[in-house]
Parts: sequence; C-alpha cells; structure tokens
Amino acid sequence: MVMISDILLYVGSIVITLWGVAHIIPTKRIVNGFGSISVDNRRILTMEWIAEGLTLVFIGLLVLFVTILGGAQNTVSAIVFTISALMLIVMAGLTGGRTPIVFFKICPLAKTAVAILFFLGSLF
Repeated sequence: MVMISDILLYVGSIVITLWGVAHIIPTKRIVNGFGSISVDNRRILTMEWIAEGLTLVFIGLLVLFVTILGGAQNTVSAIVFTISALMLIVMAGLTGGRTPIVFFKICPLAKTAVAILFFLGSLF
C-alpha cells in the first residue's frame, strides 16, 4: 500500500532529479554567457555547474531508491531523507537567487520545496 510519505518522497525525488538534469543541459550556454574568460576559469565554471546538477540528480535518485527498496518507515530511511533535505537547504542558501536571471530565482525555491517534501516524507 502506498502511503502519503511515499508519495511526498516520490514527487520530491522526481522534481529534484529533473531539476538537476535541467541544470546540466544548458551548461555550455551558461558558460558562454560569461563572455571572455580564461580557459581555466571556463573549465572551473563548467565543472562546478555540472557538479551541482549531478549532486541534485544524486540526491533525487538516492531518495527515490531508498524509498523503493527500503521503504519510508524505518530509521535509516528517515536519516537519508532528513540529511538530503538539509543538503538541499544548504544548496538553496548558496544559490541565493540574488540575480535577475529567472532560473537563479527559481532554484532556491525548488530546492526548498523539495526539502520540505523530503522532511515531511520522513515524518509520516
């Protein structure tokens, strides 16, 4: 039987995984948007941009597979969900949304919303 906690966790997992993929796809365009920067800075920016996207995908898939394979109703799962939620809150704080670019304004909201879903999913 699917519980409300499972639904919250599945929705959060799918949203943050897709957000991570959406983060990775425009990497070249984002890096090019910085204009004329050194090759080293271009490589660092590319690496960091992809790393954040992969981190979001990892968090989403981790919660998804823990939910599917271990269920939401055990201590280890609850710890994974809580730590994942905390990581998303930290990442939301780093992103900040302090630019006029819509993607950056939405990013902390998306991460925070999913963190709330994960936290609530760990309670029920």
